[in-house]
Amino acid sequence: MSKQLNQTGFYQYHLAAGAKMVPFAGYEMPINYSGGIIEEHLHTRESAGLFDVSHMGQLIITGDNITEQLEALMPVDLNALKAHQMTYSTLTNNEGGIIDDLIITRWDENTFFVVVNAACKHQDIAHFKQHLPNAQIDVLEQQGLLALQGPKAVDVIAQLAPEVANLHFMNGSSVNLNGIDCYITRSGYTGEDGFEISIDAQSCSVVAETLLANQSVRWVGLGARDSLRLEAGLCLYGHDMNTETSPVEASLLWSISKSRRTGGIKQGGFLGAERILNDIAAGASQKRVGFVVEGRAPVREGAEIIDQDGAQIGVITSGGFSPSLQMPIAMGYIATEFSAKGTQVKAVVRGKSRPIKVSALPLVPQRYYRG
Repeated sequence: MSKQLNQTGFYQYHLAAGAKMVPFAGYEMPINYSGGIIEEHLHTRESAGLFDVSHMGQLIITGDNITEQLEALMPVDLNALKAHQMTYSTLTNNEGGIIDDLIITRWDENTFFVVVNAACKHQDIAHFKQHLPNAQIDVLEQQGLLALQGPKAVDVIAQLAPEVANLHFMNGSSVNLNGIDCYITRSGYTGEDGFEISIDAQSCSVVAETLLANQSVRWVGLGARDSLRLEAGLCLYGHDMNTETSPVEASLLWSISKSRRTGGIKQGGFLGAERILNDIAAGASQKRVGFVVEGRAPVREGAEIIDQDGAQIGVITSGGFSPSLQMPIAMGYIATEFSAKGTQVKAVVRGKSRPIKVSALPLVPQRYYRG
């Protein structure tokens, strides 16, 4: 007997908007609406797309000396964050692999707001409880989460809460939207400027209706969310990284605070530090890179990457058609000696080799607002 799927607080809105619903991470989620994935993708790049991401895990972690305890679980310098500043981080294991990636926001000296991936949230919560036995971990099960993404997102939000226009990328604030108290961060998973809005479940409908009343805003499903993040060079956990991948292999060196690296004032001290610091010093044997694909047919996850002599040198982890570039693109892991931009290699698709070229990430420029 199959397990019953959960529904977010916006489920009825998705049905009313003509959504095609699919199972995803234990939830019924919209893959696309009546206009289709390409139309939704381009709308987000040009205007403002509204995404239901309420399936993701939202946690509040509180406790004495909680900063130091959390720093033992991730390679970032949380003390460097001011109130309501946030950072991207990986959650690492003892072997230096990645349990999940997340966004963590400092609310005050002893309180952090954490957003984790939907498919990993139960294991992440267990991991935090195991390693933070004296902390208070509040799981916001009934909290909704919306993402408003695209170049017109700031204008839409600023009409309701003008102060939000002054937020810089990776900063948050408590805001009142049409009488509803929300926590808004300037962040997202599309490469566009945008916001994520955390809302009490009872207020989901009011906030959604308020945003959708603006002609620039329309619902966008998980299909376009995936193509947008692929263009932006953003990892999807379980595909582009996993428990065996180090952050250095995943080309996430930028996410490891300099103070946590060898020679830094907080060198190491996090799970898996020995492998990760060695990867930084000696270089990893493989590296996540982008690819542009010749022809029109996409190269999908799992396709082998081979050199000109036919030897396997990597694997595709994400691939699809880029609506913005009007061509197939991909990401994957390749032996470091082949990772230079412009290197010509091949992907094996249905037994046939297809020319692909290593490209810098992101494949489409990110447009975050940094002030």
